[in-house]
Amino acid sequence: MEPTATHISVPQTMEELGIRRSLLEDLALKFLYLEGEMAVRELGGKMRVSPSIINEVFDYLRKEQFCEIKGMAAGDFRITTTTLGKDRALELLSQSHYAGPAPVSYQEYVTRVRAQSVLDADIHPEDVSRAFQHLVMTEGTLMQLGTAVVSGTSIVLYGPTGTGKTTIAEAIPGIYRDNAWIPHAVEVDGQIITVYDPIAHQKVAQTDGEQSDGRWVLCKRPRVIVGGELTIEMLDLQFNPVTRFYAAPVQMKANNGVLVIDDFGRQRIRPEELLNRWIMPLDRRIDFLTLAGGRKLEIPFDLFVVFATNLDMTELADEAFLRRIHNKIGVENMNRQQFHQIFQNLCKEHELAYDSAVVDHVIGMLGKDFNQPLRACYPRDIINQIRWAAQYTGKKPQLDRETVAQACRNYFLLPTSSA
Repeated sequence: MEPTATHISVPQTMEELGIRRSLLEDLALKFLYLEGEMAVRELGGKMRVSPSIINEVFDYLRKEQFCEIKGMAAGDFRITTTTLGKDRALELLSQSHYAGPAPVSYQEYVTRVRAQSVLDADIHPEDVSRAFQHLVMTEGTLMQLGTAVVSGTSIVLYGPTGTGKTTIAEAIPGIYRDNAWIPHAVEVDGQIITVYDPIAHQKVAQTDGEQSDGRWVLCKRPRVIVGGELTIEMLDLQFNPVTRFYAAPVQMKANNGVLVIDDFGRQRIRPEELLNRWIMPLDRRIDFLTLAGGRKLEIPFDLFVVFATNLDMTELADEAFLRRIHNKIGVENMNRQQFHQIFQNLCKEHELAYDSAVVDHVIGMLGKDFNQPLRACYPRDIINQIRWAAQYTGKKPQLDRETVAQACRNYFLLPTSSA
């Protein structure tokens, strides 16, 4: 696969922009009305279009008497809407409140998603080791994870609670070394779908100095995480009846990246509903979204899907669906050596003196007093308890028998027979 382009050529004509001229003219008028007064170049900057294109738009607005010149500043016209322009802008805003960067066309979006597919990502063992270096994991598990991500398909992480499945899932996007271009918005039949989301998309600074098409944002490959809040409605276009434009669903925001379904089986949507909804997307790598009015829109389903659950997958999904999840990794409780290593890493992170004898004491308490296995989450949770107690008492935190005993009493429930 070719490396992700460091820039996208700036369209200089309406034809190169790839969207209808009238859509751009309407967008400019709404911007101008909402801002009150703007310089022409400032308007072009807001819309993320080139000077040559915004000058064409300005000529149109002036010719139709939708705007008037208020003066000059730094060699540029300052303009505002006329009474006729205000009336037209209000009419346009009643149809859609969208006033953001100019959208890209549906076809351009599809082409670029295909060009930067997760199927073609260049991934090697050193990438996996780097992404999980903060975790204690076996070489066998790292091999499984690397193989799964290379597949570009899907994975289920299953096993008991507290074994680190969520932490592993959240670290998977760090395996990718390349970036992806994400559009601010996509236009389909005059409808606007916003895609770029600062929460899901981490912007990458462009350092080559070459100007790029501002309608696209260079980001690290997307990382979208959903848990118990997931509903069936979140898997389709989100139409806002007030603003009258769409927001992309979670899987569209995750295109060219990773979508994590955490605590799978505990969503507000029944597992079989989700599985039935995604049988074809997982199989054929396309999804169908519904626009208002019922039109179906075909969208690439180009993402690596991670299901993380502590429930029995054979009870959540039938054989047909499990066959479509090509990678399945069991995440088990820690052994003593791994448990010690996690404690040692965390002590270094929090500048605590590590004492193996104290950790052995913790292991003994977990089995004898609290009837608990060696879960990967326990070292961090116990050390957090120690740090909080030290902050409360104004003392320096330290790892010793007294502090870990107090931490365990705060954190664990005593077995019923001992209560």
